[in-house]
Amino acid sequence: MIPSVRRISDTNISELRPLPTPRELLATLPQTEAQAELVDYSRDAIRRILSGDDPRLLAIVGPCSIHDIVSGRDYGCRLAALSRELDDRVLVVMRAYFEKPRTSIGWPGLILDPHLDGSGDIAYGLGLARQFLRSMLDLGLPTATEFLDPISPQYIADLVCWAAIGARTSESQTHRQLASGLSMPVGFKNGTDGNVLNAIHAIQAAARPHAFLGLTATGCGAAVRTQGNPDCHVVLRGGSDGPNYSASHVAAVGAQLKYAGLPTNIVDCSHDNSGRRPERQPEILREVVGQIAAGNRAIVGVMIESNLNGGKQPWPAAAGKLRYGVSVTDGCLDWATTEQCLRATHAALAPRFAAGNDWERLAIGPFLPSAPFPTGLLGSKAGALA
Repeated sequence: MIPSVRRISDTNISELRPLPTPRELLATLPQTEAQAELVDYSRDAIRRILSGDDPRLLAIVGPCSIHDIVSGRDYGCRLAALSRELDDRVLVVMRAYFEKPRTSIGWPGLILDPHLDGSGDIAYGLGLARQFLRSMLDLGLPTATEFLDPISPQYIADLVCWAAIGARTSESQTHRQLASGLSMPVGFKNGTDGNVLNAIHAIQAAARPHAFLGLTATGCGAAVRTQGNPDCHVVLRGGSDGPNYSASHVAAVGAQLKYAGLPTNIVDCSHDNSGRRPERQPEILREVVGQIAAGNRAIVGVMIESNLNGGKQPWPAAAGKLRYGVSVTDGCLDWATTEQCLRATHAALAPRFAAGNDWERLAIGPFLPSAPFPTGLLGSKAGALA
């Protein structure tokens, strides 16, 4: 009697659901020439800020995560209007985060769970993410996201102006390799324990060439070779040992960066810098902008977690109903307070651009596309792919 063949592979896999190839999704939701122009301009502007050639402050602002594209568009419309007023001193970039690393459990983000019900409709989530990024660019807003899965950039990276590698993944070799091949500036967050050296090592690694396993636009496995990304930097987000945005913390990190021959950094006003209390973000922003106004050029940007309404709500929601414009991940600042903070920041930076200041001559004007952006957003029904 011939024994039956024992199954020893994929024993914990319940389903393999094919996805569209990157090329197929990009053909369905293509990048327009105007969108490409804004992405190219914004990436270059961010590089200039990081290098000190542009005196504006980089402000990455928006929801902790996008879970509802209708409320996300509502927020984006408001941020776009405000950004045009502030652009001479502040380059505003929209946070459009679709992948959420979880410490234990929680909603994993729009790409992995677009229906917020655990169904894992990833193909649909990729389409929603791409659709949302296109709509932000059509408003004239540069975009920022965190890359968590090494495959997702193939589907959306052409629409992203700035990228983050999170605190939990800055030590990951996979993510350092990924960053080495990305076409936009990348911020590495310090570790959840507050260790900045991990982020510094990550920047050094990402600046060098790598070879690793990847995916082609047609969905085939490939050996990817990169030339290294020279536009990586540190994002200070605090840690379990406390915040790291004070002048003394920034000076200490600045000394480490200078010793390593690395560029300036960005301060995250949320996460452990705020003690997970979103209402503390304005005071942290004031402290950081005060350092900048006093002449500290080690800080070139800030990050604010903000939504239409403040706080956060539980997921899954009670009775399946979510409150409009309220985060389902980290708590956020409300829009009214966010607007006040950004206007106050713009005013506080005035001396930096005063006549006679050595940086006044470096200021550049707002982005003016060669072709006008579409005035209408994509369909108002959540989830309807264009």
